[in-house]
Amino acid sequence: MSVLAYPGCFGSEVFGVLDLLTMAGHVAAARGAEESSYEVSVVSPRRRVTVSGGMGIGVSAMRPADVLIVPGFELSPAADLDTTLANLKPEVTSIRAHATAGTAVVSICVGAFLLAEAGLLAGREATTSWLYADRFARRYADVGVRAEELVVTDRGVTTTAAFSAMYDFALRFIREHDGPRVARSTARIALLDDARSTQAAYVDLGLLPAVGSGFSLGVKRWLDQRLAARYDLPALAEEFGVSTRTMLRRFGDEAGETPLAYLHSARVRRARHLLETTDRTVARIAGDVGYRDAGAFGQVFTRHTGQQPSTYRATFRRHDTPASPAPRTVVPPSRQSASGTTTEPAPT
Repeated sequence: MSVLAYPGCFGSEVFGVLDLLTMAGHVAAARGAEESSYEVSVVSPRRRVTVSGGMGIGVSAMRPADVLIVPGFELSPAADLDTTLANLKPEVTSIRAHATAGTAVVSICVGAFLLAEAGLLAGREATTSWLYADRFARRYADVGVRAEELVVTDRGVTTTAAFSAMYDFALRFIREHDGPRVARSTARIALLDDARSTQAAYVDLGLLPAVGSGFSLGVKRWLDQRLAARYDLPALAEEFGVSTRTMLRRFGDEAGETPLAYLHSARVRRARHLLETTDRTVARIAGDVGYRDAGAFGQVFTRHTGQQPSTYRATFRRHDTPASPAPRTVVPPSRQSASGTTTEPAPT
């Protein structure tokens, strides 16, 4: 196995998979099996590589490998992606050559952009970081983007979601080569979740660029202000002075979805916040965001996040943000402070 290092790539994504494989080898040995030995190397078509953060790392020359891992790189929403990719042509050429030679190629996070530039993803399904999935889909229209997936393998080419999804890939790799017991124990030692199946629950819509122009953004704001109200397409169209048919057409052309689909996603976004920051019941939250039937709310929420509301709360609850005021407690005289003032729990 080789990991392709290149200027600006994330150093942790260069070494993360390799370190986990090392741990898996020790786990296998501890269980009485012959210790797995993975021949791994960090390679580059360049003589020197400085990764993200300005740290130089040692690299070997490109060589044949069974698996080539392509880490992600530093990418901001405003970055000039064309210039970044143009500067990585030696890496793109190397990726293409390895794939042609029969090497299984794996990308981590936005390393998928390099695989696409090399022509490996045309006609294939792939994933990448949810933050850049839409940008990726617009740039590579011939790729079937599955933005909710953590790991996608299509005919020998594997892509993963953001950053920590490298461990989801590594655990699958360990499971295939050393068995489920070794993979499970390795995950436990490394404090990794080996049961994740989607990145949908991690999406923060507030970080995504707004999609649409003046008309659709106005409709979105109007819906955002009325999340709990019953959806009424004729009333919505009347509010904006258009027919229902025109409303659906214009909103769909600009936003790429229907007003009702947007409303569901906006309600789920609000529900996620309430699940994270309050102790309201799921049924109450369902009503707060516009669903009279808690069961229907659960179905919509699960479809959008990949998790049931209760599971989502258990995973993402912000314990440092108490939601409901704690009842004031009458403190006995014995609880008075030295100054004579009575102490009681601060209201939350």
